[in-house]
Amino acid sequence: MRVAILGCGYVGLELGRRLRDDHEVVGVRRSGAGCAAIEDAGFEAVRADVTDPDDLSRIPDADWVVFAASSGGRGAAAAREVYVDGQRAVLREFAGRGAVPDRYVYTSSTGVYGDHGGGWVDEETPLEPTTEKTEVLVEAERIAREEFHERGIEGQVARFAGLYGPDRYRLERYLEGPVTAGYLNMIHRDDAAGVVEFLLEEGIDAEVVLAVDDEPADKHAFADWLADECGVERPPKRTKQERLDAGDLSRAAERRILTSKRCSNDRLRSLGYEFAYPTFREGYGAAIEAYTATNGGDEAR
Repeated sequence: MRVAILGCGYVGLELGRRLRDDHEVVGVRRSGAGCAAIEDAGFEAVRADVTDPDDLSRIPDADWVVFAASSGGRGAAAAREVYVDGQRAVLREFAGRGAVPDRYVYTSSTGVYGDHGGGWVDEETPLEPTTEKTEVLVEAERIAREEFHERGIEGQVARFAGLYGPDRYRLERYLEGPVTAGYLNMIHRDDAAGVVEFLLEEGIDAEVVLAVDDEPADKHAFADWLADECGVERPPKRTKQERLDAGDLSRAAERRILTSKRCSNDRLRSLGYEFAYPTFREGYGAAIEAYTATNGGDEAR
């Protein structure tokens, strides 16, 4: 199969490495440095901006298309440009070709759920975004699913939890603190790529899948576990109210602090996906080993 990975960044590069031996893979980035990273990963790079309809013609026909573009952590306007306008242009571009893709995967976010007071959510839970940016993400999902049906493309939405892994373990955030109360819903980069690979290769017909590991983590408990494993003092903690009382957060950041949920992967498990890193305990192993090798473990106490 020919696979086009649009927005071939943190997850896309790992996905391409997984697929390159058995498929013809093309990674799409808008910068020269991004394209160089794709080539270093061992597959073809195309320089194009998914928000520019004229650029899309540079991307070759593909049997499978993965839309994993990022707005780069910017605000709602940038998110709309990428996820709504860019994705609509991509879907129309590929659907208008002689060779229409067999499968299309859009990588969304568990941010679409909003606040559920620490309760469990799954693919059937109503979406209740709490920020302008997550409202855009909900709209992007709606557009993707509508376009799937209108254009006869077998499409799926994979809602990623918080990504971590090589270069994104962020140990200092939790080891140094203070750590604000709440839940962490996570998935290791390798499993995020593995889920997309699974959806593509196994021909899974579920329209929406939550891509999250087995165990949502209480932030305070996670930070204490991490400190113990690294052989350092447990970090200071604070409640959500204490964090809000600091008075230095934007309104959107305050809403994120107040948002709490636990994401279930029951559907993904029932479909047959096997995690390389079922929980943070397995996923942080390499980071802990590297930290203790550098800092001396218990000697750091």
